[in-house]
Amino acid sequence: MPYKLLFPASYQKRETAFLKRHPDLRERYYKTLMLLEQDPFHPSLRLHPLQGKLAGLHSASISMQYRITLELEVRGQEIILINVGSHGEIY
Repeated sequence: MPYKLLFPASYQKRETAFLKRHPDLRERYYKTLMLLEQDPFHPSLRLHPLQGKLAGLHSASISMQYRITLELEVRGQEIILINVGSHGEIY
């Protein structure tokens, strides 16, 4: 069963800015979203829980440098996207 990606307004602003700064990652970014929707536990996403001030969130990789942080609601099959950016920007 596919997951449902939720794009809050705050995420949409971050997404727009991210894609404007990194147009070369557009295709890879959308591929990551498709994979998250189909199987968020796919090994290439390197999904893992975060700790510290971001505890309760997860991170999925767009590339080795860029990440998406998200809330993963497994029971409801919903994924709420929180932030997108470089490793340093996210953490």
